[in-house]
Amino acid sequence: MSGLRERHKRELLRRAQHMGEAPALLTWVVFGGIVVARMIDRVTWPALLYAVLSLTLIRMLPVFLCLIGTRTSAADKLFIGWFGPRRLATIVFAVLVLDEKLPGNDTIMLAAAWTVLLSVIAHGISANPLVRWMAARPSAEAKDGARAAS
Repeated sequence: MSGLRERHKRELLRRAQHMGEAPALLTWVVFGGIVVARMIDRVTWPALLYAVLSLTLIRMLPVFLCLIGTRTSAADKLFIGWFGPRRLATIVFAVLVLDEKLPGNDTIMLAAAWTVLLSVIAHGISANPLVRWMAARPSAEAKDGARAAS
């Protein structure tokens, strides 16, 4: 009976996870269909530069610094920074700014939109190769064990 409950529980959790993914997918369809179509002809060098900096230095440096003092390797810190908070967080913060009707809202929204678009492309292209590379690296535990055996 316990095995049946466990299997039933896993099936319910799997279905719940799929249901939770539906709103996220809807967000990306809306973003892709509306925002990208409206911004594609409004590309500016400052917005693109900010988007690239946001995907790299602006996000990765704070994550790297926050992990100082942990046993996390530099490669792991960079990996976490690269795949850390992205896309949906940018949209949420941009909407908060948009609601305030601040001067320069258009510039902020353009930079956020390009950041999300470049993030979708860059993270989509790099996800599988980087995960394979990280999986092929020896773990910290294996390195500690090798050092202890020496």
